[in-house]
Amino acid sequence: MTPVELSRTVLRAVRRAVDGGELSVTVPGRAVVTRPGPGGCGDYATNIALQIARPAGQPSAKVAEILRPHLLDAPGVTDVVVTGPGFLNISLRDTTPAGLVEEILRRGLRYGHSDRPTGQIVRLHAPHEVRAVVVMDAIARILVSQGALVRTSSQTPPRPEWTDLLGAHVDASGTPEAPATPDAPAPLDVDIRPVPAPADPTPLGRDAARWALLHPAAHDRPRITDEHLVQRESNPLFRVRYAHARTRALSRNAADLGFDPHPGDVRPGDPHHPGDPRVTAGVLIAALADHPRILGAAATAHAPDRLARHLVTVADATLAFLPTVLPLGDEKPSVAHRSRLALAEAAGTVLAGGLTLLGIDAPDHI
Repeated sequence: MTPVELSRTVLRAVRRAVDGGELSVTVPGRAVVTRPGPGGCGDYATNIALQIARPAGQPSAKVAEILRPHLLDAPGVTDVVVTGPGFLNISLRDTTPAGLVEEILRRGLRYGHSDRPTGQIVRLHAPHEVRAVVVMDAIARILVSQGALVRTSSQTPPRPEWTDLLGAHVDASGTPEAPATPDAPAPLDVDIRPVPAPADPTPLGRDAARWALLHPAAHDRPRITDEHLVQRESNPLFRVRYAHARTRALSRNAADLGFDPHPGDVRPGDPHHPGDPRVTAGVLIAALADHPRILGAAATAHAPDRLARHLVTVADATLAFLPTVLPLGDEKPSVAHRSRLALAEAAGTVLAGGLTLLGIDAPDHI
C-alpha cells in the first residue's frame, strides 16, 4: 500500500465514522500520512484525528479511538496504535524486505503509483522557455502517476526541437482555460517558473538534456555542459543508468549459472564478498521502501528534482550491493543468492520506473 492509497484509506475510515453517526464533521479532502515521528510506531502515522477534532467537537484522542477500528478493518492494515494527543500509527501487512521485493516485482514500473484517479485536477502553465517546458512535462508525468488529472499549457507553442528531441509535450498554448461548467471541480493552477537554462540543451540529446534540466532544484541554475555525457562515476546520470544496466546484466549472468530470483532473506553473509550483504542490502531496501513517499512528495511539491536525487541514492546503494549477488569461484548458488538477485532486480525496476517518469531512457546495456 502506497502513501497515496493509505491516505485514501484514512479518509474512508473518517467517512465510515461519519456515516455511522460516530462523528459529525465534513470529511477532509486530504489526509497526510508520514513516517512515524519520535514516540511513534508502525509503518506510517497520520494526524487526521487532530485535524478534525475541533470541527467534530471532540478531543483528538477520542476521535482517534473512534477511527481506530475502522482503520483496522481496512485491507492490508494489521495494527493501529494511538499515541500522543491522537496520532494514529498504522502497521501494514507484509512489510518485510521479501514482501517489499515481491511488491516491486509484481507492480513493475508502476511501483509507487496510485491504483486509481484521485479526482484532483491540476493545470500546469509554463512560459516559453525550454527548462520550464521540460520541467512541466516531468511534473505532469509524476502527478499522473499519483492519480491526478493534468492539463499543461505554455504561453506560446514550444519549439519543435523541445517536443521532437526532448519529448516535452504540451496540451495547449495560451492561458489556461476555465472549468468547462460551473459545477466542475476547481482545478489547481500551478505556474512553472524554474531558473531558465543558460544555454540550449538540445545538443546534449534527450536523456542528458532532460537530466541537466531536471536534476537541479527549480531555484538552482542548471549546468548545460558535456559533463552529463561522460561515462564516469562523477556523472550522476551515468551512475543511475549504469546501476540499472548492471542489474539487468546480473539477471543474464544468473540465468547462465542456472538460478533465478526469489524474494527472501538476503542477510546470510559470506566473508569472501567485498561488502557485507547485511549492510549493503539494508541500505538498498530502505531506499527502495522510500520510493513511494518520494513520488508523493515530488508530486505535491511539483519538484522532479526530488525524484532525480532519489534515483542517485538508489543507484549508489545498488552499486554497493551488487558485488554480493552472484556466487564467487566454486561457490554454488544458494537461497541467499536467489534472494539477493530478486533484490537487485527490484532495484533495477525502481531505477527504470523513476527514469521513465523523468522521460529518460533506462538502457539494459551500457
